[in-house]
Amino acid sequence: MKKHSVAVLLLSGGILLNVLLALAQAPAGSIGRAERTSSISTSAGSAKICARCIRAHMEFLASDALRGRGSGTPDELVAATYIAAQFRAYGVEPAGDDGGYLQRAPILRQKFTSPPLLRVGASQEMPPWIYGRDFIVSQLSQTEFFGPLQKIDAGEEDGKEIEIKPGAIVLVLNNDADRFEVRQTALRAESEGAVAALMAYPDEPETFPGDAELPVLPPELEGESQRIMGGNANLLELSPVASKIIGRLADGTELRFGGPASAEKGSTWNVLGMLRGSDPKLRRSAVVLSAHLDHLGIGPPVEGDNIYNGADDDASGVSAVLEFARILASGPRPRRTVIFALFGSEETGGLGSTYFSEHPPLALADTAVDLEFEMIGRPDPAVPDDDVWLTGWERSDLGPTLKSHGAEVVPDPHTAQNFFARSDNYVLAKKGVVAQTIGSFGLHEDYHQPSDDLAHIDFKHMDVVISGLVVPIEWLVNADYVPVWKKGGRP
Repeated sequence: MKKHSVAVLLLSGGILLNVLLALAQAPAGSIGRAERTSSISTSAGSAKICARCIRAHMEFLASDALRGRGSGTPDELVAATYIAAQFRAYGVEPAGDDGGYLQRAPILRQKFTSPPLLRVGASQEMPPWIYGRDFIVSQLSQTEFFGPLQKIDAGEEDGKEIEIKPGAIVLVLNNDADRFEVRQTALRAESEGAVAALMAYPDEPETFPGDAELPVLPPELEGESQRIMGGNANLLELSPVASKIIGRLADGTELRFGGPASAEKGSTWNVLGMLRGSDPKLRRSAVVLSAHLDHLGIGPPVEGDNIYNGADDDASGVSAVLEFARILASGPRPRRTVIFALFGSEETGGLGSTYFSEHPPLALADTAVDLEFEMIGRPDPAVPDDDVWLTGWERSDLGPTLKSHGAEVVPDPHTAQNFFARSDNYVLAKKGVVAQTIGSFGLHEDYHQPSDDLAHIDFKHMDVVISGLVVPIEWLVNADYVPVWKKGGRP
């Protein structure tokens, strides 16, 4: 698809913003909760959802006009500004910087100025391996690293433990393992203390895909060296020739990776709104309702489409939080303080939520719970009807408690995917807050593809999910209940 200039984008985004604001505020045919096989009790005073409002949010946030809301881009800022305008219209109090809704987080983008090298220590006898000719980058979080070589075998017998030496650069040998198993072994080695992992590219030398462009590093917060939520891996793929040479080196041989780089400053954006609690005691026990507003932006074309719209991931979650904000702001003021937090740069390691955790509008010690909403735009066939699941169900008493108050929520059926640690909730959970994610992602093939667009959204499912959570959330923001971690549950 044709790329537009930022100026044209901002102009068109402003026009669309005004149109959608008018649509969202126009009288709308609200719908109640759809019929389900298992009914829940509802209170007479509960507001009904506005299905047209939900669809309007989705049609703007996941439109081509926002070019995929790339992390830390002007498109992310347009999305953030739209969300802030909705909060203003609903009467939600600003909780961002300088009396506004936006919270700016300063970020740095490291960029190589020439191809990086991989070499044996400081040795001048062995020529270095050159990026693009001898190795490519699968994942990178640092412009330079070093460590002793450790060779491990991805084809080890099942059940045999491989002890990873802390700080090692691990070479994963292929043997009879397939490519997926090799990659999983490499990532597991890094999670157990390796500074980097090397994979032998499995094909013939003439098929090695040397990269023309320099490798790209994910942005980082200024002053931060480690991401809480992933993004810390260094994974290189070696050409067959380089793999054979490195494979002949002795364990313990020092390897060094690096190249000249420069830093470029930028920003990512959170949107923060607040309803201050009406109860003098409970207002200091805040409930956070959150989602991430960014996605992957413009990327490699797939069947001619290069806009990664992120409709399910996570315009759906943002739309849910906006609808809960509209409903809660239109009724009696909740007894507890409610913070609506839409985070930027989740896709590059939870940068927005990390900054929020260090600059919260209320102290994290006064935050009772965070409910993150992630990928609710399509039903998960692994769970009944239009149920949603909660990550980390076994870690706290939150899931069973919400269920006892009417939420059609079940344990996450995809525990092998470790979704608990793959959304912004994990950042707050690491700080001690009981923070878990509600979703219905059924592992569909459109995940992180341009095809995650509006055409694949099940709006009826979204309406049922959001409507079914209104009563439990109304209970949560008015109760004195504070969820607790179970023994061993806090990450």
